Amino acid sequence: MKLYTFFRSSASYRVRIALNLKGLTYEQVPIHLRRGGGEQFAASYRNINPQALVPALEEDGRILTQSLAIIEYLEERYPKPALLPANPSDRALVRSMALIIACEIHPIQNLRVLVHLKNNLQQSDEDLNRWARHWIDLGLSALEQTVASSGKRATFCFNDTPTMADICLVPQLANARRFGCDLSVYPTLLQIEKACNALPPFADAAPEKQPDAE
Repeated sequence: MKLYTFFRSSASYRVRIALNLKGLTYEQVPIHLRRGGGEQFAASYRNINPQALVPALEEDGRILTQSLAIIEYLEERYPKPALLPANPSDRALVRSMALIIACEIHPIQNLRVLVHLKNNLQQSDEDLNRWARHWIDLGLSALEQTVASSGKRATFCFNDTPTMADICLVPQLANARRFGCDLSVYPTLLQIEKACNALPPFADAAPEKQPDAE
C-alpha cells in the first residue's frame, strides 16, 4: 500500500490518521506541493491523479483519490476498528460533521485557491490569511455548535471512540493555527483535539513527524 502525500496537506493528514487507526502498514511517497512549482503538476503524478492533488492511495494496482473516499474505502475493506457508527442516522451525523470540514472549509482555503487569489487576483498575503480565517471560522463555529448540541458528544465528536469526524477535525485545527485563527472560542473542539492527540494514531500522523517534514 502506497500513500502519495505531503506532510502539511490536511487531506493527506486525514488519511494518515485513518490508516494508523486501522493499524495498516503503508509506504509514504512524498509529493512536495511547493518545490519546483509543485511536484503534483508533474506528468508522472498527473498519471496517478489527474486532479494533481494529494493524497492518492495505491493498493493492489488501483489508485484511489479524494481523502474521504479513501477513508470510506478503508472502512469497508478493513472494518475494524470502525470509523463510522452502526446506526444509519448516527453515521449520517458523523459524516455531516466530517463534511463541514472537507466540503465547506477546506476547499475554500486550500493551497490552489490561495495561489489563484494571489497570482491572478493580486491579493496580498494578509488578504489571503484574512480570507482563510473567514471561512475557517465560519465552518468551525457551525461544527462547534453541531457537536456540542448533538447529544452524542463524549470524549470525541461522537461518543468515546474516534470517528471520521475526529479524523477531519484534527488536521483542520492545525490548518487554522497556521492562519492565525483564534481557537479559544471553540472549547468543545479543543477538548476533542486534546483527546485525539493523546492517541498514537493521531500523534504519529502529525505533520512534523512525517519523513518529508521540513
